[in-house]
Amino acid sequence: MRAVTLLCALATAAACSPITPERAADRCEERARAAQGPEVGLTVGANSNSGGFAEGSISISSDALRGLDPLAVYESCVMNLTGEPPIRPVRLRS
Repeated sequence: MRAVTLLCALATAAACSPITPERAADRCEERARAAQGPEVGLTVGANSNSGGFAEGSISISSDALRGLDPLAVYESCVMNLTGEPPIRPVRLRS
């Protein structure tokens, strides 16, 4: 029982530790890319077992729905996570 309590306490402490600027930049880049607009995925193929197949997906973030600037989303995200300005410029999709 004490071991479980100790593990829970360590997990909680680890979750509260500050995030590195590099990790914050990575997480916030993903959010900024999603703010650029809808992402569409399409997979089409065939195999010898089941024949042809097709799969599609569309995703859109709330930031994109609100029309927020991806650069502003990135900068505010990094500031919220680290309390510091970004350490590198954002890399968005073309």
